[in-house]
Parts: sequence; structure tokens; C-alpha cells
Amino acid sequence: MIMKSTKAAGDLLTRGVHQITVAKHLEASLAKGEKLRIKHGVDPTTADLHLGYAVVYRKLRAFQELGHTIVFLIGDFTARFGDPTDKEKTRVMRTKDEVEAAAKSYIDQIGLMLDVSKLEIRRNGEWYDNMSAEQLLRIMSEFTVARMLERDMFEKRMKQGKEIGLHEPVYPVLQAYDSVMLKSDCTVIGTDQTFNELQARILQERNGQEPQDVMSLDILVGTDGVQKMSQSLGNSIPLKAEPADMFGKIMSIPDAALEQYLVLLTDVPLDEVKRIARDKKKIMDNKKMLARLIVEQFHSKDAAEKAEEQFEKVIQHKGVPNEIETFEIPAKNFTSITAVSAQMFGLSKSEIQRLIQQGAISRDGVVIKDPFEKPKEGVYKKGKRHYKKLKKK
Repeated sequence: MIMKSTKAAGDLLTRGVHQITVAKHLEASLAKGEKLRIKHGVDPTTADLHLGYAVVYRKLRAFQELGHTIVFLIGDFTARFGDPTDKEKTRVMRTKDEVEAAAKSYIDQIGLMLDVSKLEIRRNGEWYDNMSAEQLLRIMSEFTVARMLERDMFEKRMKQGKEIGLHEPVYPVLQAYDSVMLKSDCTVIGTDQTFNELQARILQERNGQEPQDVMSLDILVGTDGVQKMSQSLGNSIPLKAEPADMFGKIMSIPDAALEQYLVLLTDVPLDEVKRIARDKKKIMDNKKMLARLIVEQFHSKDAAEKAEEQFEKVIQHKGVPNEIETFEIPAKNFTSITAVSAQMFGLSKSEIQRLIQQGAISRDGVVIKDPFEKPKEGVYKKGKRHYKKLKKK
């Protein structure tokens, strides 16, 4: 039996919510205790998810805890050519195997926030891989070229003289048809997906279904506090980040982003969030509280406390962590500091050389200046938080 949500007029339909189409209809469905099919689709395009994704998954968890069915759609077909939303050029095509590898990683990571055993996990390759050209053309005939090209990024590309692939305006049509196949009652998305999901309402009505409600959530800003969190922009915090690294990156967000992170990534009451945001005198303590709450979600309370201790010792007091991973390599491989550091920190040689030029690599507290010098045993530091102890085998 579905719980009639007392949250329906509160956090569930308001916290972090940018817009709901149609809000009154969704409120009525929840008030009646209807079991809803809540759709969320994702194109697996990268191995790691970040906190920006967590905003949507936390909302899905709230629906899941109320007994609704979360239909988690993996766009194993659509991901091969990719959503053009917000892209200034055509995305690189991917193979089926590449997409499937990323999909497996996604499922592992969403288990950090959702009960995977209760998810209805689907793939849109179920219908698109077996669809005839005639069937696809009939779906496409429901929309006009003008309607698809009115999107901002297409207008921008045309003004700049950049090409638009013939397949790109078709993407929203395919995403819309997913909702028809899944009989979606509601979809939970970021605001950047609103256009695509509104097209689903049109197709559902034309296929005799009640159109889905569309809940769009605010987009989380990245660690730069300006642009949306994105791995490609280098401002993301991975869900799989180690506790100390996650804690440190959260502490690095601009003070102005504290309120949004508290709203979108924690359960701190909204009136308390407002009070915290106004308290500029305790900004450091409040950011630590935020970092603890987030690290605890993805790791544990103990891990969050240890991460805070390390942050205070290493970052605030310029100390060295109590525990440092030891990296051992044969003496014959002690060729250059660049080669060894690249292995040690899992980066390319060119990335290490760039960091050395920026003064971001040190050994035993001394900044390394020559990328070709011979490496020595000792404690190496990359940036502000990453330490490795180098030893010869």
C-alpha cells in the first residue's frame, strides 16, 4: 500500500524543485495514495557519477521510500550518439560495448542512494534496437523541424556557423518515446532536460496515455560556484571520491554556494538552512558541517569524522596526514621525477609536468622545480590534499 504523503505539500514537491508540470495533478495523485511510475533516464557517458547527479537521486529516494516505483532507464541506445542539450558541437559517437561498461558502473553507484533491489531497471535498446525505419519515421512525424530547432543551443550553433548533425534534433523525440514505452506517470530531471521531457507529454496523449508530470530540479553548481557541476569542466565531486578528498573538495566550494548545497544535498530543515546561510561569522564551521553530512551519506560517520580531522591537520594547520599510502617501485625505474610521479598519482606525464611548472608537486615539503630531476624516496604532495610516500623495492 502506498503511503499518502504528508510531504506532498512540503519538502517532496518543493525542496530543490525548480518547476512541476503539472503540480496540481501530481499533488492530487499523491494525496489519493496512487502508486506512481516515476521515471528517470540517464545516458551512460562516463564511468563516474558526481554530486550533481545525487540531487535527482535523493529526490527519487524520497519517492521510493513512499512506495512508488522508480523506473531507472539506461539509455543504452541513445547514449551511443548522445544528448545534444547544452552542447556547442556534435558529441562523439560511442559503441554499444562502451556504453554497457559505463552502465554497469552507474548501477553500482546509484546503489549508494537508492534501493537497487526495488528499482525497475530498463534499457531503451529494448525497443530501439529492434525498431524498423518505418516505425521510427512515424514517431518523428509527430514533431516539426521548427519545434526541435527552437532550442537555445541549436540557435547558438547556427549563428556561429557550426554544424548540426541530422540525428541531433531527433534526440528529444527518442527521449519522449521512452516515456510512452514505460508508461511514465512522472519524471524527475534536472532543468536541462525539461524540453525533452515535455515532448513526452505530447506523444503520450497521442498514444492514449495520460501525460506524465515533469518535475525539474535545480542544477547544482560545481566547486567553482559558477557553472553547473560537470566532470568535463573539472568542477565535480565524484560519488566514489575517498572521504578525505570529498571532504576537502566540499570545503573548497565558494561560501555563496553553501546554502544551495545544504538544500539540495542534505536533510537540514529549510528554516535552519536559511539561518546558517545568514551566519557569516561561522562559515568555516558550517562548511565543515556540510562536508560531514555529505561524506557520511556516501561513506560513514566514522569516515566523515576522520576526514574532518585530516582536513584540519593538513589544510588548516599545514601538517601531514597520519596515514599516507606507500608507493613502491623498483630502483631501476627511478628514472625521472615526471615518470615516477605520473605512476604514483595516476596522471599523464604531461599533466605532471604542468603541475610541476605550477609549483604543485613537492617532496618532504620542498617544491619540485625540475621535471627531469632524479626521484628520491620521501613524502610527495600533489596540490593541497594528495600525499604519497615513495619507496624503492
